[in-house]
Amino acid sequence: MARLDVTETFHSIMFPGHMHTKDSLNYATKFKFQDTDTVIVTYPKSGTTWMQEIITLVLGKGDPTIAQTQPNWVRAPWLEQYYCADVLKGSTGPRIITTHLPCQLLAPALQHSKAKVIYIARNLKDVSVSYYHFHKMANFLPDPGTFSDFLNDFLKGAVHYGSWFDHVNGWTSHAKDIHNFLYITYEEMCQDLHGSVQKVSHFLQCPLTEDELILAQKHCSFNSMKENTMVNYTLIPQEIMDHGKGKFMRTGKVGDWKNTFTEEQSRLVDDMYSSQMTDSSLLFKWECPEKTARPLMTINTSESHT
Repeated sequence: MARLDVTETFHSIMFPGHMHTKDSLNYATKFKFQDTDTVIVTYPKSGTTWMQEIITLVLGKGDPTIAQTQPNWVRAPWLEQYYCADVLKGSTGPRIITTHLPCQLLAPALQHSKAKVIYIARNLKDVSVSYYHFHKMANFLPDPGTFSDFLNDFLKGAVHYGSWFDHVNGWTSHAKDIHNFLYITYEEMCQDLHGSVQKVSHFLQCPLTEDELILAQKHCSFNSMKENTMVNYTLIPQEIMDHGKGKFMRTGKVGDWKNTFTEEQSRLVDDMYSSQMTDSSLLFKWECPEKTARPLMTINTSESHT
């Protein structure tokens, strides 16, 4: 299925036609979740692949065999992409499901389920830069033009998967309505991977010994994933993802936006954040101090609802 130049519009949100169809998007919104499902929810470029890897290693008690032999899109398929139904038919045991869908499209299907939902958020400055570079290599996404052009579209929500503001606000404000919900940030994972893996293991009710925890942490580190063909997307053909134009896993650093943003652009984003997130309890910092142990974003809800 190529459709590299096709854009699907669903509930006023654009999706890449390469992997999304009207039928697949409708399938996702009407999906029958099982209580044993674990659902990874993110806005693009917010730590999706990382969480797929963490969960795989937690459930495997630190054993990297599955992580190193099975592509991440097979072990944790994207719910809204056309191949998902077939993958899930062949799955055994508890399912890991990934989605970029906003809350208003997916929350109704989750309301009557005890599926565990993990929402990962990342500050929008780093997201915008990472998403821009992804557009440059992904031939199923529009040419982003200059970063200035892309940032303007990004802040307006005129990009594939819609508005970062709507996505983060939607999911975090409805956390209390979801039976089992864990909120974690990309920055927290960068700053304390050991603690983040442990937090996920507790949430999944899959406790690890210290040795298993250290092994899981080792194999879900950025450097390990960058070399793992099962997650670095080098298995994807060049005509779909042009690895000559960049790497899917670029830097993995917090605060990399400073190498791209002008001072004027930084102020613009700060102003947009202030106006769009007035009702949010999220607190963002745009850098990751090396010596602080505190999460960089917090939310005034319980981390899990059981």
